[in-house]
Amino acid sequence: MGDFNLALVIVAIVVCVIVFLVNVYLLVNYQHPDDVNQAYFPKFVVVLGLSVAAISILMLPADVANRQACRHAIYNGACNLTLPMKDLWLAVYIIDAILVFFIIPFAMFYYEGDQDKSIGKRIKSALCWVVTTAIVCALVLGILYGVVGKVDFTVRHLSSSTSSFPSSWGLSSGQQCVGSGAHQCSAYSASPSSEKTWTMRSTFPEYVVALATIVGSVLFAIFGGVGIACLPLGLIFSFIRRPKAVITRSQYIKEATELGKKAKELKKAAEALHQEERSGAKGRKYRKNVKEVEKELFQLEEDVKLLEEMYPQGEKAETTWALTVLGYLAKLVFGILGLIVSVAWVAHIIIYLLIDPPLSPFLNEVFIKLDDVWGLLGTAAFAFFCFYLLLAVIAGATMLGLRLVFITIHPMKWGATLMNSFLFNVGLILLCSISVIQFCSTAFAYYAQATAAQEIFGHTLESLRGIKYLYKYNVFQIAFVVLAGLTFVYYAAFGWRRKKPSGRFQLST
Repeated sequence: MGDFNLALVIVAIVVCVIVFLVNVYLLVNYQHPDDVNQAYFPKFVVVLGLSVAAISILMLPADVANRQACRHAIYNGACNLTLPMKDLWLAVYIIDAILVFFIIPFAMFYYEGDQDKSIGKRIKSALCWVVTTAIVCALVLGILYGVVGKVDFTVRHLSSSTSSFPSSWGLSSGQQCVGSGAHQCSAYSASPSSEKTWTMRSTFPEYVVALATIVGSVLFAIFGGVGIACLPLGLIFSFIRRPKAVITRSQYIKEATELGKKAKELKKAAEALHQEERSGAKGRKYRKNVKEVEKELFQLEEDVKLLEEMYPQGEKAETTWALTVLGYLAKLVFGILGLIVSVAWVAHIIIYLLIDPPLSPFLNEVFIKLDDVWGLLGTAAFAFFCFYLLLAVIAGATMLGLRLVFITIHPMKWGATLMNSFLFNVGLILLCSISVIQFCSTAFAYYAQATAAQEIFGHTLESLRGIKYLYKYNVFQIAFVVLAGLTFVYYAAFGWRRKKPSGRFQLST
């Protein structure tokens, strides 16, 4: 057991170091050239946020491995666990909530502040927004915790008498209790009147985690349901819409000229919007025009990228074209594999969560059998399915952001991602990571049983007063499956089309 404990601690430390280095690598390679050698505080927040999100998802497989330290004990309290997982869960998610609701908004307000203002005024403006948010959040949390911050557990009142230790028990289905008399000692055969409600007050950290999970669950059900379908189908249809051959130079000049005209129009529109902003005209029409310009700019960048793919230039033009073809083939392969994973996820939700009693443990049983083949194989597959859900959330947010006016576009691009886009996506990942863990701990309850995550997300959260009904009636799971089905139909019918923006701006100047 000592060797197992030491190995688990070493693996946990190594994984944390690797996660940190990977996130630094992503920051360095995704950042915009304008942010090089500046914006150090937002960069620190980005690396910290990504590390917390990744570690929180990896903590569930670690929780399962930590449980193995007590697999020979009669009950979990009969031995000392290697890692204090419950304390670690609460610490990670309190940090998560602080980052999402305070640190990241402050960094975004500061970064997006008027560059003409001094640093002091920008900090003051950002602090005003964050302090106001903190006061409102503290009041709401305090009132809710004081009024409904209790957990209602449904239990059965069972009883039995005592008797001298017999030579043979003689218990059977007809005689389930020790001794004589009218007793109820079997939860399965007890009358409905034996059900009682055991009420206790939850701890404040658990309540904060629960409310953050509810907020994240709403976003997760929407973005995750859409993304679980559009993530693989987007890759597949990207292969279908790929450029089939290299265009001629005359075609390239014609297309480049049209894109140049489009860029000039966008520049004029952006300058007009900047003038509106300085004049203080930030009404509904202004926000709508900003959204339209963002969509047009995003589409223009995609058109430029596609044109460069269709007409590679330079001494290694043939090599570039070959790599482009291989890239689209890779998208097809990953799209097909992703489609298999998405179908497996939706099937598992229906079979194991929505049907009562479950038809089969399905993926739970797969993970257990993989663990029998090799100790960490099932855990690795378990972690992969959790990460895939997070990728689906990001894909869904990107897809809806291109189509809905009230969602701001913050695309992630290699070597061209501004810090505000980084911060927005990190906040989204952090907020949804809590719900991904809660969703996975419920979906894989059979595999992740008797873990600290089960205690927090399975028992306390699903019994919290006023919130438990959302989980009792599987509201989020049903919304997830319905949106996944609708997105699949939509994408299959219209996803192959390349939508062009209208190009119309209702500028007031």
